[in-house]
Amino acid sequence: MKSTTRGTLAAVITGVAAAMGAAATPAAAVDTVPVPVPLEGVENSLNMELPKLGGEIPLLVPGAPEGPQYVEGRLLPERVIPQLPVSGALPGAGLRAPLPHILGDDFDHVAVEAPVSDLRTLGPGLSVDAPLTPPKPENFGLPGTKLPQVGVLAPVLQTVPGANLATGTGL
Repeated sequence: MKSTTRGTLAAVITGVAAAMGAAATPAAAVDTVPVPVPLEGVENSLNMELPKLGGEIPLLVPGAPEGPQYVEGRLLPERVIPQLPVSGALPGAGLRAPLPHILGDDFDHVAVEAPVSDLRTLGPGLSVDAPLTPPKPENFGLPGTKLPQVGVLAPVLQTVPGANLATGTGL
């Protein structure tokens, strides 16, 4: 292959890689995706004011699991299947509905908002130990026997959800 062909091929590959990296960066920077519920068509067809409704769907981000930990006196590492951390958020929602005024033609509103709440999870894991002890010098370097050990690491879920209820004038 000629050097000009190699240079052209390298320039094309570099340009494609740069374009793909630039296209992927904005999507990775977004934490939630807004989900509006369009009710304008129903408002126009019924000729009345309807609630405003919307939500947010979070994007989950997997983390790096902690690797196996070697413990003195065990043949196998402590966490054979490590727990996978995932961070993200609980979905958010917002509802703003008209509330008819009892003594007039104006509308007040009632609003319920449940903002996005941070969420941290750890998947289940497994810890196993073999039915053998480490080699013992008094047993001519051979391992002894013991009962096998199996432990399940429970999943973890941590979040603090919240909501707001408000009333006011106007929609």
